[in-house]
Amino acid sequence: MNTATTTASTTSTPVRYYRFKPLNIGRILIWSFFALLLIVAPMIFTSSLALTMLSQIGYLIIICLSYNMLLGQGGMLSFGHAVYVGLGSFIAIHAMNLASAGKLPVPLVLIPLVGGLGGMFFAFVFGYVSTKKSGTTFAMITLGLGELVAAMSLMFPSFFGGEGGITTNRVYGASFFGLNFGPQNQVYYLIAVYCFICTGLMFAFTGTPLGRMLNAVRDNPERVEFIGYNTQRVRYYAFIIAGFFAGIGGGLAAINFEIVNAADSLNGLRSGSYLLFTFLGGATFFFGPIIGAALLVFALVLLSELSKAWLLYVGLVFLLMVMFAPGGVASLIMMNVRVALFGKIKRFYLLYVGLFIGAAIMLAGAAAMVEMIYHMQLNAALGPMVPFAGLQLDTSSATAWIVAVALLAVGLGVFEVVRRRFAKVWGQAQEEIEAEIKRRETA
Repeated sequence: MNTATTTASTTSTPVRYYRFKPLNIGRILIWSFFALLLIVAPMIFTSSLALTMLSQIGYLIIICLSYNMLLGQGGMLSFGHAVYVGLGSFIAIHAMNLASAGKLPVPLVLIPLVGGLGGMFFAFVFGYVSTKKSGTTFAMITLGLGELVAAMSLMFPSFFGGEGGITTNRVYGASFFGLNFGPQNQVYYLIAVYCFICTGLMFAFTGTPLGRMLNAVRDNPERVEFIGYNTQRVRYYAFIIAGFFAGIGGGLAAINFEIVNAADSLNGLRSGSYLLFTFLGGATFFFGPIIGAALLVFALVLLSELSKAWLLYVGLVFLLMVMFAPGGVASLIMMNVRVALFGKIKRFYLLYVGLFIGAAIMLAGAAAMVEMIYHMQLNAALGPMVPFAGLQLDTSSATAWIVAVALLAVGLGVFEVVRRRFAKVWGQAQEEIEAEIKRRETA
């Protein structure tokens, strides 16, 4: 009797789940926040430098997301993605020159689509060869094609403009709802609109049958072949789509700078930067390349101006991320979000403060040593003094070196002590979270 009563009460009290259907409220809020951020960003950061950086972040988001379509979603390590960005830029800037001469009736707002079609065309041509193979062979083919196109740019100066590149004027034709896109803020909002639309379309692609099959080809190509799909064709279609969005990003870059140079747009260093910062942002998460695009602009614009050793710093950060956080910055964010959702983030507040203090002291000592060494090697003729963080370091004085070494040692010690404590507390929190998940599954 008791058993029957218990069973009846259990079946009569259904478990309540909070579902938002047919509308996904969480997704709507995230995309609304993204759109709001794009709108208000130039209102908060009003300087010309900030506006230039925001414009670059906008089109680099599109480029990095298009690259992640290959790397993160398809497992295709490409060393030639700059080819489709650069060729899209050249197609776009030639279209702008033809339109300004009255030979092509294309308004400026559609020029990025022209660049996208250009990128798609070359992805259609080169992608058929590239996607014939996968893995390391695919990477080497893309590297070879990238170097081939970069070398051919010197052979066709009429198209690539030689060493000087191709210039244009983005102010032409009738205004678009009163906008002539001369001021930088108008160009930014054009980039922001394309950024939002392209980001939405690439996110929608992840849920399409082709996007799902691309993930399957990445994870288990043998099984995909076994059930009757052509893995090369799946990779090829994704390659073409990625080339389209890369070309859009290239077209926006051409509008932003009004000049395209083969030496900057098509070289392997540019492709490497897309790979590097997409990985740093987090290739396994959709929003990871967005973080990577912002980091790329900060590195190219700010860090390169602050230090001649900026490539060394970028390389060290990449090395540390590969060793300790291969999922990129996005994985670090999501791990902490998981801890916060289970109500265990409070125990890490002081630990994070300690890690930050230790890392800051260690970084200050290491950076001071690096800057003094670079100054001695590159700028010795300017004297022994080197500016660093508002201070003047004397490379000829033993005191400056002793202080830098001491800061490095103290920061390293503090960081290591706090890190060990953090690792212990983190492990305990993960065990509690796993236990809570099992309890909920069995409840």
